[in-house]
Amino acid sequence: MVKEVVVDNLSHPGVHQMLGTGENAGMRLDHLSFAACPDGLDATASRLSELLGEQFVDGGVHPRFGTRNRILPVSGGMYIEVVEVLDHPASDKAPFGQAVRARSEQGGGWLGWVVAVDDIASLEERLGRDAAQGNRHRPDGFELRWRQLGVKGLQSDPQLPFFIQWESDPAQHPSAGASGQVSLKAIEIAGDPGRVSEWLGQSVDHPLEDVEVDWVAPNGSPGINAVVLQTPHGTVRI
Repeated sequence: MVKEVVVDNLSHPGVHQMLGTGENAGMRLDHLSFAACPDGLDATASRLSELLGEQFVDGGVHPRFGTRNRILPVSGGMYIEVVEVLDHPASDKAPFGQAVRARSEQGGGWLGWVVAVDDIASLEERLGRDAAQGNRHRPDGFELRWRQLGVKGLQSDPQLPFFIQWESDPAQHPSAGASGQVSLKAIEIAGDPGRVSEWLGQSVDHPLEDVEVDWVAPNGSPGINAVVLQTPHGTVRI
C-alpha cells in the first residue's frame, strides 16, 4: 500500500490564466482524504502513522455521511484524514459516504483533495448545485461544522477537488496542533490542470501554490496518484 521513496524534481507546469472573476480569493488546499483499506480504519491509520513518524488521532464520526476518520495535522494549516465508511443508512445516501465506500472496496487509497473557500454560495450559483451541511463529533465532545460542495463531481471525475467552507471557530480547525515535523511537499495528480481550473473558477495554481504538483496523463482512473511529505524519517511518498 505504501512505500518510502526519496522524490526529486517534481515539476509544476501550471495554468496561469485566471478563469474566474475574483470570487473566493482565499481559496486554499485544506486537506487530503485517504480511504481506509479493507482491513479497516485503525489498521490503515497505524501503517501510515509508522511511515510518517506521527500518530493519526481519532477525529470522530460524521453522522450525516455515515463515516468516521482519523486525522494528522500537518504544517501550513492543512491535515490528512483517513476515513472509513460505517454500517449506517447515511453512508448509502450521502455522496461522501458512497465515495468512501467505493474507494475502500477498490482496496483503499487516496480519495481526493479538498479546497477551503470563504464564499461557498458563489460556487453554488456557478456550479448550479447546493452545498451539503457537514458536521463531525470529536471524541472530546466538540462539534465541527461546515458546508461542502462538489463530492458528486469527485465521484464522476476524481481529479476534481471538492469544496468546504468551515463554520466553526478557526482555532478548532483540524490542522490545529501540528508538530511542524510533517509537511506536505508535492502531489502527483493524474488529470488535466485546465479541467481542474475550469472547475475551480480560477487557476489551479492558486489553491496549490504552497505545494509542487506533477500533472500526469491518466493511466486508468484520474485522481491523486501519490503524495510526497517531509517527515522525521525523511521524504516519504505514499
